[in-house]
Amino acid sequence: MPSVRSTLQFLAVLAPAFVSALPQGLVVRQAPSSSSSAAAAAPTGAAPPAAGGGLTDIDILQFALTAEHLESAFYQQGFAKFQDSDFSALGLSAAQIKSLKGVGATEAVHVTTLLSAISGAGTKPVEPCQYNFDAALADAKTMVATSRILEAVGVSAYLGAAPLINSSDILSVAASIVTVEARHQAFIRSASGAEAVPAPFDVALGPKAVFTLAAAFIKSCPEGSNLNIQPNPSIALQNPEKAQIGQNLKLVDAANPAGAQFCAFVASGGTQFEPITDGNCVIPQNLAGEVYMLITKSKSVADADVLAGPSVIQPS
Repeated sequence: MPSVRSTLQFLAVLAPAFVSALPQGLVVRQAPSSSSSAAAAAPTGAAPPAAGGGLTDIDILQFALTAEHLESAFYQQGFAKFQDSDFSALGLSAAQIKSLKGVGATEAVHVTTLLSAISGAGTKPVEPCQYNFDAALADAKTMVATSRILEAVGVSAYLGAAPLINSSDILSVAASIVTVEARHQAFIRSASGAEAVPAPFDVALGPKAVFTLAAAFIKSCPEGSNLNIQPNPSIALQNPEKAQIGQNLKLVDAANPAGAQFCAFVASGGTQFEPITDGNCVIPQNLAGEVYMLITKSKSVADADVLAGPSVIQPS
C-alpha cells in the first residue's frame, strides 16, 4: 500500500501548478469602481482607519472570510467524496483520519467566527464563491497534498495581515485562528512524513499574493462579494516537477512576463533572488518548508515589483 510519505514526491509537481490552474476566462474578484468599492466595503458604522494598502480592519476580516470559505468548502467536498478507506490506503491511521476530519470541522468554525465578527461590526459578510476543486480532489492522495499547501498559505495569510490590523479586538480574533491553522499545518506535514516544524519561523504573505493563490480555485463570486484585489498572473513553468533545491526551472515563454529579471524565493529566514537568464533560474540552497516563488522585475517582492506568482514549492 502506498504511504502518505509518497505524497511528498507528488507535492513538487502539484504545488507550482496551483496558480497555472486558473481557468481561461475565470471571473474572480474584479476591482470595482471607486464608488462601488466604497459602498461594498464600508460598514454601517464608522470604519477603522485604513491600514497598509488601503485596507480597513473590516476589509481584512472580509478577506480572511474569503479564504476560510474556500478552505471549508474544500474539506466539505473532499470528505463527501472520499471514504475513510481511501485515506487508510495511503497509510493514515484511524486517529490521523479523525484528526484530518477535525481540520475540516475547525475551518467551518472559523467561518462562523468571522461571520459573527463582521456582522457585529455592522457589515454584510462576503458570501462563499463557486469553486473548482476538480484537480485538487482528483483522489485522496491529492486532497492530502493540497490540504498541506492550503494550511501553509492560511498561516502566511494571517501573518501577513496582522501588521495591517488596527483594532486589538480584531487582532485577537485573527491570532486565535492563526495558531490553529499552524496546528493544522504541523499535523498534515507530520502525517505526510515531513518534518512537522521545518523552520524556526513562518512566512508572511500580503493579501495580493494570497489571493493569487486562492484564485486558482475560484470560478465566480456572488454579487457584492467582490474584494478590491486583483490576482497576479500565474507562473508558467515547462518543468514544475523540478521545483526542488538546486534544480533549474524553465519558464514556458522566456519573454513572458515582460521585464522579468529575478525568481524570488520567499522563505523562513528571508527572501533569496536568483537571476533569470534566457527564461531559466535555479532554486537556491537553504530553503525549508513551504516556499513562495515569485517572478519580479527587481530585487523586491513589493506588489509593484511582482510580475507573476506566487507559486508554492516544498523543498522539505
